[in-house]
Amino acid sequence: MTGPDNAVPKEMPELIFEDEYLVAAYKPEGWLVHRSDIDRHETRILLQTLRDLTGCHLFPVHRLDKPTSGVIIFAKSSDVAARLQAQLDSDSAIKQYLAVCRGYCPEQAVIDYPLPPVADFKHQRKRPKSDLPRQEAITRYRRLATVELPFEVDRYPSSRYSLVEVELVTGRRHQIRRHFKHIHHPLIGCPKYGKSTHNRFFAEQLQCARLLLHAYRLHLQHPVTEVPLELRANPRGCFVALMQQFGWALPEAPAPAQHRP
Repeated sequence: MTGPDNAVPKEMPELIFEDEYLVAAYKPEGWLVHRSDIDRHETRILLQTLRDLTGCHLFPVHRLDKPTSGVIIFAKSSDVAARLQAQLDSDSAIKQYLAVCRGYCPEQAVIDYPLPPVADFKHQRKRPKSDLPRQEAITRYRRLATVELPFEVDRYPSSRYSLVEVELVTGRRHQIRRHFKHIHHPLIGCPKYGKSTHNRFFAEQLQCARLLLHAYRLHLQHPVTEVPLELRANPRGCFVALMQQFGWALPEAPAPAQHRP
């Protein structure tokens, strides 16, 4: 199978929205939101790049993991950051992602499965997992499209994949990746919670070596003006090229707000 052309310039951050109170931007995959001892050699730092673009001191409000792309928001003051953080931690904000998982997952479901904290550092990993307190974690999703490829990647003569719209009800670390591993539909391109055979197939045969997880929509109320903010960023690069190759369309319109459990 001929895959999408991966020999393109690396993606760069881009402003989606800016006013005197906040900034929303597109984060490319492979960029850190801010400097971290977890990956101290990475030089692509979103926060510093956006400070240079806007000429403003910015305050992080939430995070996207390094391999995840999509919409992210920053505040221009600590007060606005606190208001945004409170809203994102509540059930009033809508945080939606696009993901590609192995297999045909159910058409829609809610994953309600508590998760222990992620241990990033060696001293945390020494503690037995059974001793770590589990935290409430809820993920809602719906399947948007499927594809079956005539390749024996695993133990079947063909390989099936799903495009999924995912909504975070809670925001635990690596929640989407961990929840989809729990339901036996791991995300493609995830080295920690995915399956190496499928990751390698996408990287070598389809020229897409990234985690296929993208924060495409963030809906919330402006923390100062109280006007609804609809922030969207479509996937780019090999992610969108794969969607086009598989005949997958993006969601046409924002999903209506739903009552949270």
